[in-house]
Amino acid sequence: MKFFLYFEISGNFFSKYCILEAVKQLALFNMVVHTLTFMGVLYEKVMRPILFTQDPEKVHERAVTALDLLGRSSISCKFMERFTRLNNAKPVDVFGLTFPNMVGLAAGMDKNAQFWRAASALGFGHVEIGTVTNLKQPGNPKPRLFRYPKEKAILNRMGFNNLGAETIANNLKKAGAGNKNRIPLGINIGKSKVVQLDKAVEDYLASFNLLADYADYITINVSSPNTPELRKLQGKDYLGNLLKALYDANIHRSKKLGTQKVPMLLKIAPDLTYAEIDSILESLYEHSFDGIVATNTTIERPGAFASVDKAGGLSGLPLQRRSREVVNYIYRKTEGKLPIIGVGGIMDERSAGEMVDAGASLVQIYTGFIYGGPFYAKRIAQALQPRHSTNFF
Repeated sequence: MKFFLYFEISGNFFSKYCILEAVKQLALFNMVVHTLTFMGVLYEKVMRPILFTQDPEKVHERAVTALDLLGRSSISCKFMERFTRLNNAKPVDVFGLTFPNMVGLAAGMDKNAQFWRAASALGFGHVEIGTVTNLKQPGNPKPRLFRYPKEKAILNRMGFNNLGAETIANNLKKAGAGNKNRIPLGINIGKSKVVQLDKAVEDYLASFNLLADYADYITINVSSPNTPELRKLQGKDYLGNLLKALYDANIHRSKKLGTQKVPMLLKIAPDLTYAEIDSILESLYEHSFDGIVATNTTIERPGAFASVDKAGGLSGLPLQRRSREVVNYIYRKTEGKLPIIGVGGIMDERSAGEMVDAGASLVQIYTGFIYGGPFYAKRIAQALQPRHSTNFF
């Protein structure tokens, strides 16, 4: 009798405790939502209009410097993570890695691996640095970065400006990359501008060999429109040999060091035909690549951009529909068996959700981060949480 009485009392207490915890989590959830909404409005109404009166590349450089300082302070990062981390979120497991949430920072923002350590403090679940080339290069002549606020777009023709793979590898080593990174670190590698296409394989291999020790995954960029002839590497004449050489190098490294091979992904353009995408998918399967990043910027000039006479890749809202179409095509073509990182035109919570619904395992943001502000990643991750977590509260 006493046992049943104790069980009943304990059961009631446990039920009340669970309800109380659920209420507390819901209250915390609402508080975070309201806080992020306020921060977003503050950035949109006050900070962004001021920043958008200044030169885009100079603003970018100042932001990188500030985030570099943040990343050097582990105490500050840990404090901010208490605010930006999702509570009770179910991690996302993709290509052998665990991601704390679905939202990553796309390549192009942190070209020289300067502030990747601060990404988790901003709410990102992974960060992709680069694009890194084997040879140091200054990129294309300035001006090379242009905002279009009315269209919520960015046009860039940066041209893989970076310090080169050797210097960036040394910087990553000094910063402790590869030693249990706080969030997965992707390294995006591309072809050096002065290297001819018939020497591209050796150029990519040099970057891979220098950087693989510090990467949780590596993305092979063959799709930027700002390096002459680079997109030809997506074609049958070049892609198979490139992927095979990188796969072989990855296996050789794995056996030599007695470690798992580094997950490798390919980043493709949005301007491909479906037949070209089919050919790329065949090569990815043939050479056991782990995933695909879809998509890079577009050379198309839709709508209001028809009269814009500037070379470069267009990102943001004008890219949204096409990038989502490519992701959905790949998802259906591969029957969901090939992990996809969806990137391109994710400008709000709804477009992020539509990208995931189209088949993306993870998403990345770049232009949306510029327009949405420093805590935009947390907002998007919070909105996507119900799609991969049963612990909504």
